[in-house]
Amino acid sequence: MRHSRNEVGRWRMLRQNSHSHRRRLVGQSRRNLRIHSLRKLNGYKQRHALLFVQYSE
Repeated sequence: MRHSRNEVGRWRMLRQNSHSHRRRLVGQSRRNLRIHSLRKLNGYKQRHALLFVQYSE
């Protein structure tokens, strides 16, 4: 089955677009995960510090 050059080009463009979009999404989610975990750690540290403050008084 032969396809015209335009069809093949269009498919290649679509595939590249979806691929780069997916990669960008993966990067974003990874970044967000790191930010989220850092935030969670900070919250835990603050709570821990508060506990110590309460006990020392």
